[in-house]
This record gives sequence, structure tokens and C-alpha cells, in this order.
Amino acid sequence: MADIGNFALILGLVLAAFTGIIAVVGARTGRGELILTAENGALATVSMVTLAVGSLVYLLVTGDLTINYVAGHINKDLPMFYKVSSLWAGQEGSLLFWNWVLSVYIFIFVLLYRKKSNPLTPYVIFILMATTFFFFCLHLFVANPFDRLVVAFADGTMNPWSPQDGKGLNPLLQHPAMVFHPPMLYTGYIGFAIPFAFAIAALATNRLGAEWIRLSRRWTIIAWFFLGTGIILGGKWAYVELGWGGYWAWDPVENASLMPWLIGTAFLHSVMVQEKRGMLKIWNISMIIGTYILCILGTFLTRSGVVSSVHAFAQSNIGVYFLTFIGFLLIVSLGLLYLRLDDLKSENSFDVFSSRESSFLFNNLLLLGSCLAVLWGTTFPIISEWVTGEKITVGQPFFNKINVPIGLALLILTGVGPVLAWRKTSTESLKRNFLLPVLLGLIAVGISFGMGTRHVYALISIGSCVFVFVTIVQEFLKGAIARASSTGENILKAVVNLTRKNKRRYGGYIVHFGIVLIFVGFTGKAFESEAHIELGEGEEFTVKNYTLKLTKLEQGQTPNYFFDKAFLSVWKDGKNIENVVPERRQYIASEQPTTEVEIHETLLEDIYLVFNSRNEDESKAEIQIYINPLVSFVWVGALVMVLGTFVAMFPDLGEEKFKQRAREKAEKLILERV
Repeated sequence: MADIGNFALILGLVLAAFTGIIAVVGARTGRGELILTAENGALATVSMVTLAVGSLVYLLVTGDLTINYVAGHINKDLPMFYKVSSLWAGQEGSLLFWNWVLSVYIFIFVLLYRKKSNPLTPYVIFILMATTFFFFCLHLFVANPFDRLVVAFADGTMNPWSPQDGKGLNPLLQHPAMVFHPPMLYTGYIGFAIPFAFAIAALATNRLGAEWIRLSRRWTIIAWFFLGTGIILGGKWAYVELGWGGYWAWDPVENASLMPWLIGTAFLHSVMVQEKRGMLKIWNISMIIGTYILCILGTFLTRSGVVSSVHAFAQSNIGVYFLTFIGFLLIVSLGLLYLRLDDLKSENSFDVFSSRESSFLFNNLLLLGSCLAVLWGTTFPIISEWVTGEKITVGQPFFNKINVPIGLALLILTGVGPVLAWRKTSTESLKRNFLLPVLLGLIAVGISFGMGTRHVYALISIGSCVFVFVTIVQEFLKGAIARASSTGENILKAVVNLTRKNKRRYGGYIVHFGIVLIFVGFTGKAFESEAHIELGEGEEFTVKNYTLKLTKLEQGQTPNYFFDKAFLSVWKDGKNIENVVPERRQYIASEQPTTEVEIHETLLEDIYLVFNSRNEDESKAEIQIYINPLVSFVWVGALVMVLGTFVAMFPDLGEEKFKQRAREKAEKLILERV
């Protein structure tokens, strides 16, 4: 299978180069048969990547330890579930998986557009083929997943060799969240290749109106959705697996995924200004270019070894290739952008600050500012080491100091922007839409202050969450009441039908509501507490209104690891609410230790327990306790955002009927001609 995989990579490289060239030639000459050939070539390239991935999965599942990648990432006792997920656990396999996800996007794109004769299509194919060609080069010349293990003899000869067992999968990756988190993240990263390709195609063809935005909008939402979901799953994994009590640490690789999501969010808002008023054309092109460049930069940071992270791969020379590719993308895209500056002039200008387009611009500037701050904090250690030879670490205080106020400002704009009118909002409209939300937000701040909250950012967050929530409810009720009065529907049915008629708008409101819930979860950070204790069997400890009792310590072994467990009963106000078993593990194949935390989760707060170690005579367990308020709102808010994204992604009810009528009309014309 390794030979088949290598053959697929070589043939895929040739096909990608051939397809990209034919696509451009077909577009420049207007020869439809060449464009059709390019489309077929793209599908053939996809089949080669799929064959290569299938070959590697087969080698992992069957445990072929003659292959270097297989021997380095599985062992005989590893569950089958994790043998398959080992595909993206290491450098070589994850790059191949990256290319395969891109090929899935290419496959869907070609099937959707091959009969539409859109002049942008061949250029999009060229951009996608250039990207997959780059990854084929990495597979074959830098990080080949099918390299065999060999042993070298003194006379210079080399023979195949395989160990008795593999090194096994990194224990931190042996968690269900890590089976889904990387594919989600890759799907998000790679998905931005489609809108980026549309943008470059628009620049190349000088078709710079709203067409490329309309064609790429759902692709952008899909990529943004998967990237955001991947980030949340990564936070959940960090929370339940790493044992430090939190879900976001401003780790360089966490930041690498956040940056394109921030710019992608800005792009999704600013394109509405171009569609509605013909403005921000240069900005939108720049935003999508920046988003995709940051996706590639994130891949570089993860794989080059230039940053230290629990998420990153080992040091390698692959970074040079990624930097070269990033440089190529920047030169081509910015060069085309410069050539088309005159054609990208805005058709209108901003009238007043109290307009929806102005709020979207402020939203974009804040998101860009946050992204630049994260980029600077992430790359500063690298820059400092290159310049001075000393790596200066940038920690959480820097990121929090800048991004917390930016985040709160963005939260407020989440409630302000959608309520403002295009061009100008009247004073009367401002009073009508914002009086009640502002009043209730201030009341919430007053109540929180009266209950003892003194954290300034927490008070601002509480007031802002109430403000945004009320504005969203008002928007739904305003539309539903108007619809109910004209149709006779009850309010609930009116809300559902209103949303179905305008999914983009009301799906966005649902996403904003999810953001409010997430900020409620963030606010809980201001009220968290922790303790470090030693307990022997039968001993108790009280923290806040909880009592922990250690009932038993137990050691043992499974085929995959040794374990040491602490059995604890958790009591609240004199009532036993749960029995938990945090443990420590020592994995046999990889010889790596991990901690398996236990979390008692409720809507209002989590009790987070870590079994750190035993004392010197091993009679007592050292337990770390975190009381984390409101964390569940982060996960619930993420689910609401997923729901809202699904709503916004699909066409409106009226749009579906319009398309159906258009299809029926076209079919009728064809039948008449026949």
C-alpha cells in the first residue's frame, strides 16, 4: 500500500500542475473544451489524494510498522478509534489530511459549477490546483507519510526494518474531542481557500462587483463555521484534558486558529456593506486575502516548530517552504490588488456615524485590531529570538489587557449594529430601539454591584450582555408582531416563519445570542477560586459550600497504561451530589504521563478536580480544586452559534421558491425547443 500511496502522490502532483495550466489557458483563449478538461483534471487530482489517504489509513489500521509514520504514531494495543485518528496526529499524516480536505472542497466546487459557464470558475480551479500542487510537493520532498524504516550497515547497504511495537499515539490526543477537533479546524482553515480563490479570480478578470461575494458567501460561512467549531472543541479538549482548570491560555497555536476566525468574521460583516451600498471593495478583497494568509500562517506556526506549544508538531525544516508559499501568495494577491485599485473605488461614502455601515466598519476595525494584537503577541517571541538571540515570551496578561476591552466593545456593537438603519438612523429611532436595552443593562449592573461584584470588566460584561440580549429580543418581537397582525399567526409561529423568510438576518441574530451566552461564560472568570490540598483516605476538605472526602486510593494497569486513581465523594450543603475519580496515567508505549481530570458540571458552576501526585510516603493524594462559575454557558453559547450559522447558511423560503420557479421555467423552455 505504501507504493500505491507514493504512486498516487506522484501522479497527483503531475495532474495538479497540468490542470492548473489548462484552466488558465482555457480561460484566456475562451475554449470551453479546455475548461472542461481542467474540471476533469481537478476531479482526477482529487481521486489521487483520496487514494493516498486511503493507503495511509489502511497502513495505520493494519499496523504496518515498516512505515516510519505508522511506527511513530500507533502501537498494537491502541484502540482502533485512535488508530484512524492517527492520520492527523503527526506532521506527515496531517499534511496529507490537509490536502485531502482541500480536495473534498475542490470536488464539491467542480460538481456545483461545471455546467454554469462562469468566467471565474477556471481561475478558481487554477488557484486551488496551485495550492494542492504545493502540498503534493511537501508530501513528496519534505514530509512523505510513506517513508519506510531502514537499518544502515557498515558497508553502506540498507535493509527494511520494523520495531516490535510502535511508539503509540500521544496520550494527550487519546481523547474523543481530539478525534473531531483537528478535522473541524482543518475544514475551517482550508475552506477559506474557496472565497480567496474567488477574490483572486475577480481581480484577474476585473469582475469586481458583488458577484464574487455572492458566489463565495456560503463557502465563507461554512469555513467560518467549521473554524469556530474547531476552536470551541479545542477549548473543550483543553478544559477536560490538560488539567490546568481553563479552556483558553493564549497559546500560540490557539492564537493561530483565532486570527483567521477574527478576520473572517470581519469579512462576513463588511461584505454586507458592499452588497448594499457598493462600498469597502478594497477592504473586502484585503480581508479575504488576509484571512487565507493567516490560515496558511497558522499551519506554518503549528508545523515549523518555531513556537512552543502543547499543540505544535516537532521542530522541522518545513517552515521555509511555508514561508515561501506565503510570500508567493502575498506577491500575487497584492500585486493584482494594486493593479485594480482604480476599479475598486467605492460607489458611495459614509454619511453619518449613526448608520449600519459605520457600525460594521467599527466592528471591522476592532476585529482587525484584536487580530493584529494577537499576531504581534504570538510572533514577538520568534522576532525577538531572530533579532537578539533571546526568546522573550509574551504571556496571558498582554493578550487579556488588549483583547478584553476590545471584546467588550465588540459585544456592545453586536447589539447596536443590526438595529441601525442604512445611511442614517433618526434620533427618534435611536431612542425607540435603545432606551429599554440601555435601561435594563444599567439595572443589571446596579444589581450586580449591590450583590458585591466589584470587578470592572465583569460589571461591563453583565450590562452589555443584558443590553444585547434585549435588543435581539426586541428585533424578533418587532418583526413577529408585525407579521402576526397581518397574517393572523400566533407569535411563536410568526417568529418561525419570519426567520424562514429572512434566514440571513435572523440567523445572524441567533449567532449574536450565542455570543452573548459565551460572554456570560467568560464573565465567570472574574469569580473563580481554587485550592491545593493533601488528603489521606477518610479525610475531608471544605471549599466554599463544597466538602470533598477521599474514600480510596487505587493503582493498576491496563494494556495501554498504568493508572493511579483517587476516589472522592463531593458533598454540597451536607448532601452527597457526586462521586468522582480523577486519575494519573503513565502510558506504556510512549512512556508519557497524563492527568485525567474529573469535573462536576452544573449550569452555574463547575467543580474541577485534578489528581496531581502522591506525597512522599504515597499515603496521601495531592488534589488541585478549581471552582469555575458559568463555564457551561461557553459550551451552550457555542451550540446556539452553530444553530444560528445553520439558519443563516441556507436560502430564504422566498429564495428557494424563486429558484424552483426559475428551474421550472428553464425546463419548459428546453422542452419547447425540443
